[in-house]
Amino acid sequence: MGKQKLIFIVSRFPYPLEKGDKLRAYYQIIELSKHFEITLIALSEKNVSESLINKVNPYCKAIHIVRINKFTILLHLLHALFSKKPLQTGYFYSFQGHRKVKKILKSVQPDHIFCQLIRCAEYVKNYHNCPKTLDYMDALSKGIERRIIHQNFLLKWLFKLEYKRLLIYERTIFDYFENKTIITEQDRDFIFHPDKEKIEIISNGIDYSFFENLNLEKKFDLVFVGNLSYAPNIEAVNFILESILKTKPEWTCLISGANPSKNLIDMCSRFKNVTLQGWVDDIRESYQRGKIFIAPMMIGTGMQNKLLEAMASGIPCITTTMTNNAIKAKNKSEILVADTGTQFISLIADLLSDNERSQQIAREGKSYVQNNYSWENVTHPLIQIIKKN
Repeated sequence: MGKQKLIFIVSRFPYPLEKGDKLRAYYQIIELSKHFEITLIALSEKNVSESLINKVNPYCKAIHIVRINKFTILLHLLHALFSKKPLQTGYFYSFQGHRKVKKILKSVQPDHIFCQLIRCAEYVKNYHNCPKTLDYMDALSKGIERRIIHQNFLLKWLFKLEYKRLLIYERTIFDYFENKTIITEQDRDFIFHPDKEKIEIISNGIDYSFFENLNLEKKFDLVFVGNLSYAPNIEAVNFILESILKTKPEWTCLISGANPSKNLIDMCSRFKNVTLQGWVDDIRESYQRGKIFIAPMMIGTGMQNKLLEAMASGIPCITTTMTNNAIKAKNKSEILVADTGTQFISLIADLLSDNERSQQIAREGKSYVQNNYSWENVTHPLIQIIKKN
């Protein structure tokens, strides 16, 4: 008997791995391909090169790219604005794309459909010929709510509108899917459905290559890594600059990640002790050039893979209570937790002056991630969910 046929739908092609949703999809596809015949349907705003497709192709029976162009995005954003649906679903929706998805479903006759993020739910919510799993990933409504306070007057109104719509949509879309998953318990608590406890926790994982020591010179006191066009990461960089480095100009810092926004480039240029680095082929090099990894995430949701990667790379890490709630590392042994600039400065100073303490935090943090966050282990419950339906 052959493998079950699985349709896997994502809102972005899952390569390169510069965003959290792409990284999660890529490694889940690798693990799921050991048990299922995968047909990947990926929405995309741009052409996907053959070289990128080849990175994912070994794990899929077929790959279909559904293009959403700027005109389509604008048209459906306007449509969503005057409806009751979140703008997120409008942005990623296409009538033409929906027709293509229907044709693929009819041709493949899948045994199961996996839909990553509520952004894609409109494409398959009314398909009832097989069981479906929706991966919320995060409580997107909570992420938008946390960003409202940082917006100007006009955007504040728009973010409030989107927050309310997402809150309703996250609740109503629940009943269209037989199975639901999410990354963390704290995000599950923000899905306001009476049966939210039925949402299964499927954590993010770590690629074992991060445990390799590259033996690079620790050129920087501090390092931060992340997608630098993502609002929570921009907010974190601003915190590092204004609440830490402005007080401690003698500390050097590497800010590394894809797509730095113009605003972020301007912010970093005002600090002589900051090195801003864009896309790098091997992000492990950025992690391992720092003595301490800091992740002062104040907004956003889900699990920060950057923190798992830094811990796996053998670097002592300092983050916020909100971020560590998802990872559940032991404060003061596997990780350090701070929520204000003063607290971050105090913990950084202690680690920079106490190499033995720094190595102990790094060692125990690395062991914790290695024992709890391999992609094989964290994806196993998802495999069982799909197999049982």
